[in-house]
Amino acid sequence: MDENCIFCKIVAGEIPSYTVYEDDVVKAFLDISQGTPGHTLVIPKKHVPDLFAYDEDLASAVFSRIPKIARAVKASNPNIKAMNVMNNNGKLAYQSVFHSHFHLVPRYTDDNFKIIFQDNSKKYNHESYTRIQQSIIDHME
Repeated sequence: MDENCIFCKIVAGEIPSYTVYEDDVVKAFLDISQGTPGHTLVIPKKHVPDLFAYDEDLASAVFSRIPKIARAVKASNPNIKAMNVMNNNGKLAYQSVFHSHFHLVPRYTDDNFKIIFQDNSKKYNHESYTRIQQSIIDHME
């Protein structure tokens, strides 16, 4: 537990939350900002700053619970048509609380929430793709 972490304080019960699921590994609660109705955060109870700090056991335990929680969020409102599951790692990736967390963002329509992935494929060729590919393979644990 990190005594300065807002999510650790939520896990400890020092800060109230709208908890929707909790067990010995994870806690899931409504995001106070509610990007869309039902926007839920899933966090490991163990303090880890980001996805890069997970070991295989923690990853398996946390990730295995996400579909169950996502299904419950979706079932909670018949108007939910889809869901974005997002994880931001590091300040540059818009992580604002440095306790790993996953956003389950219900989607009702296509006009209330946007994520833009642009096509940069024209900036790459076979050599640049294979260079990136090999660098990732070389660093695989």
